[in-house]
Amino acid sequence: MINYSYRIIEGDTHTPISIFLSLKGQKKFLLESSLKHEKSGRYSIIGANPFYKITATDNLVEHHDLIQDTIQKETARPFDVIENLLIKDFTSDLDVPFPAGGVGYMAYDVIRQFESIGAVQKDELNMPDIHLMFYENVMVYDHLMQKIYCFAFDRWITGEQKNLDDELNQIEKQLKGEQLEDLDDFSLSLFSSNIEQQDFESTVEQIKQHIFDGDIFQAVLSQRLSASYKGEPFSFYRKLRKSNPSPYMFFVDFHDYTVLGASPESLIKVNDSHVTTNPIAGTRKRGLTDSEDYELEQDLLNDEKEIAEHQMLVDLGRNDLGRICKPGTISLSKYMVVERYRYVMHIVSEVTGVLRDNQSPLEALKACLPAGTVSGAPKIRAMQILNELENVKRGVYSGAVGYLAINGNLDFALAIRTMVLKDQLAHVQAGAGVVYDSVPTNEFEETLNKAKALMEVNT
Repeated sequence: MINYSYRIIEGDTHTPISIFLSLKGQKKFLLESSLKHEKSGRYSIIGANPFYKITATDNLVEHHDLIQDTIQKETARPFDVIENLLIKDFTSDLDVPFPAGGVGYMAYDVIRQFESIGAVQKDELNMPDIHLMFYENVMVYDHLMQKIYCFAFDRWITGEQKNLDDELNQIEKQLKGEQLEDLDDFSLSLFSSNIEQQDFESTVEQIKQHIFDGDIFQAVLSQRLSASYKGEPFSFYRKLRKSNPSPYMFFVDFHDYTVLGASPESLIKVNDSHVTTNPIAGTRKRGLTDSEDYELEQDLLNDEKEIAEHQMLVDLGRNDLGRICKPGTISLSKYMVVERYRYVMHIVSEVTGVLRDNQSPLEALKACLPAGTVSGAPKIRAMQILNELENVKRGVYSGAVGYLAINGNLDFALAIRTMVLKDQLAHVQAGAGVVYDSVPTNEFEETLNKAKALMEVNT
């Protein structure tokens, strides 16, 4: 039985940002949402100073004890290793999504552990395919009740016990002290792509040929844009959350690099065996006026190409859940709703199901990663073709960012509208779904419109 404690603090004078800035320590994270109602976006989650982390590429898994500063390596299946770190029978009398557990990402290339998609491309970012940091002290901000739930756990992975009251006293002191971290501003140079427009459009034609040959129905071709940066990444994140509020917003400082984003799409959420995924496909840029927005929305909903692509990806989502959910439980709780963001609008659906008794939330994550909305259909063949045509390893882009709670519940956003900051370079990647009648120039422009959510934050 794990030992833990919690404390409830009035939160009406706090915000998730002020909590983040008041916390002392390293490897801080903030998970939040622009949706602030009971079912979606009710909680923001903040933490610092993880005690353990797992990194993995292929089947090489590294265990990092961050308190003892030791590393142990093993050859194993990473998902099995992570599964063994959880306490699945843990329950709390506070019904919050994440009292403790792992925060981090699963890269697109995790699929290589389960499927053969070809040789690994050039790895320019040099980041592991899995990076999860485990936190025993977490703050959960309840927007509905205006409360802060502060949790302190023993270090359940290493077996180390702590004085939990002292831990909570320190957290409360930091929150009440309001000595906010002073941050430098953030600036970016001009972005440049890893592929010329002419070459991108030529690659679109190659994908269309695969479609004509009957290999696939669709593939999502991407480009990576990079720029140098100066300053404090969290300052950039604060601007991003104002300029492009989104259902999934995240900032995770991994020390050697930072991953931040404002994603419109959930890859998968599992809460007490209930599974949800949100396919997004079909895009238009935003209009300059309400009437222009409406015209673009109607144009989107009447575009046969966009509708066919969306329906195909909804079917993919249903198929993914069908692999791990009980028969007869899969349903569409939302279908073809247009959601508007600062630069683009998307068609969104929601697929739900109930996990089979012999399946875990991590198995559900494996089944859905990567999403069809960022790979194609049929998924595996599309990824094999993209592996031949894209010139760099994708890494975090089109993977997943989120949390894995101590009891196994999880919530991961699709890693789109996401920036990776490493070695003083900022990297943004965006893709477009190529189908049989795609216009290459339009697909190139679509990737730029999506990337603008991050590239134009400072303008």
